[in-house]
Amino acid sequence: MSALILWQLNTWILCWMNHYKLQQVLCVVPTFKFHRVLLAASSDYFRAMFTSGMKESQQLCVNLPFLEASELEALISCTYSGSIQLNWGCVFEISCTALQLQFQHILSMCLSFLEKEMNAHSCLDVASFAEAYGMQELLETANKFVLRHFQNVATTPKFQDLPANKLRKYLKSNSLLVTSELVVFKAVAVWIEACPSKRLRFAKELMKSIFFPLMTDNEFKEVKTAKLWTQCNTKRLYQTILEDFHSYYIAPRTLCRVYQPKDSLVLVGGDQISADLSRQNPSRELWFGNSLKSYIGLVKNVEWRLLTEMPNPPRLSHDVAVLAEKLYVVGGQDYSGRLNVLKSVYRYDPIQNSWERLADLQEKRCNFSIVVFEGMLYAIGGDSDPETNLKSVESYCMNTDSWSFARPLDMTLSCHAATVLDGKIFISGGYHQRYRCLTSMFTYHPERGTIYLADMRQPRAYHCMETLHGHLYVAGGITLDEDKTSIDQLTCEVYDPVTDTWSAFTNLPIPHVGAASVVLEGMFYVLGGYFKDNYRETRLVHRYDPMLQFWENMGVMPGPNTDIRACLIHLPNHLRKCQNI
Repeated sequence: MSALILWQLNTWILCWMNHYKLQQVLCVVPTFKFHRVLLAASSDYFRAMFTSGMKESQQLCVNLPFLEASELEALISCTYSGSIQLNWGCVFEISCTALQLQFQHILSMCLSFLEKEMNAHSCLDVASFAEAYGMQELLETANKFVLRHFQNVATTPKFQDLPANKLRKYLKSNSLLVTSELVVFKAVAVWIEACPSKRLRFAKELMKSIFFPLMTDNEFKEVKTAKLWTQCNTKRLYQTILEDFHSYYIAPRTLCRVYQPKDSLVLVGGDQISADLSRQNPSRELWFGNSLKSYIGLVKNVEWRLLTEMPNPPRLSHDVAVLAEKLYVVGGQDYSGRLNVLKSVYRYDPIQNSWERLADLQEKRCNFSIVVFEGMLYAIGGDSDPETNLKSVESYCMNTDSWSFARPLDMTLSCHAATVLDGKIFISGGYHQRYRCLTSMFTYHPERGTIYLADMRQPRAYHCMETLHGHLYVAGGITLDEDKTSIDQLTCEVYDPVTDTWSAFTNLPIPHVGAASVVLEGMFYVLGGYFKDNYRETRLVHRYDPMLQFWENMGVMPGPNTDIRACLIHLPNHLRKCQNI
């Protein structure tokens, strides 16, 4: 009987077999009675045993002395019921047995559990398991978890059992995410102190992975008082570290901790402010942040590299989205003697490093928002020309390469912000008609329409809004003063969808009007823009840390600053290894 026939048989007789599970029919395994046909349909191992002329195919009883009864019982139960109860006490053993007996479906469930339920206490075990069984994808996932949660992982008992070569590899990785060099030192010290007689010989090499000059004086005081230096033969090493720490007075600007995020922050298009409009020149450039660098003290920046250029025309006041690992650039404006509103759409494939022209929007639009919702793109509101706001919404279907109108908004709207949280599209602020700046917040559904929520504390337009830790963070843009004059908006606020309330968080240090924004590694980035009061460009990148509750300077923009857009996308390694620009 072929594999296809067996699986089809499995579908319609499953309930019948479950009823007769305890009857002695066909094959008997140690302490279990089982239907041979279902066993063969579920396992390549048993399919070969029962259908390839092996002696077991004729036996009423098959001995499996290499299996634990509890593990086999779990596999049998899952084969009949289609579900399996997994926990950290049994998942590795069941995974091993499923792999050994080639229960592919059960193995897939085990691997899914390992990935989704991984935590600081289990990630090192997952990595060891994946390495032992050659599961490269799972190993990569586990290693990335260790690197991104290093501070918490380093406090677990399993961390103290790491082999020296694995610890060395983690410390040298550009994906190691730490808040300070003191975190790295404490981890190394704990590891050495767990078995000093065998591990002190690795101390000098491991300490080379720590950038002591990047520590503050208070941080280095903790290094100085570490229990590690009470061990014999460590005084000379401490003296070397002390000299290294003091070298910050003469340390080169290139000394830094480099961290490479999994996803790349990509900047698309934009403009640079010029008093002479005839010289206005929107950009075709796409820049990406290849890594984040931490220098001495609080100095940090983004290492920018040029990714590619989009097809003509160059554009500003557009919007971008990522769907199915491809970047969409939609609408906006170009400038050829005057501003022209666009309806053209392009898609960038980072794997092929190529562009594709897609179907045009139904309406030309700029100063709008685009979101990914239920597998489709939604272009919301905007301006069709400098005098006309839109209330229309369009959806894009990848399968048909077509735009179609969805349910319109309740009002015309432009220069607003939109994002998706918990399966809902949230829209904040913006302009209604030409000069009316709004405080509104509402959800929009393409079929059910609009539900209004609590208003923001102040009117706001040309601002940023991002989803972070189940809340909506709003920053930048412009607001209105008592005379209804547009001014820079420095105050920031966060929306809690559970309580339908707004609360303030730390003000921006400088204005960011018409800026780009993303959330990267749990941080809220606001990039570029301009000052409303004097139309001076904001060349800086600021990042908000919700844990520390402050904005930090992340360096300067690589090219255009205003009416620019940003997104996160996973870039292939060959693009990230190119030469710095």
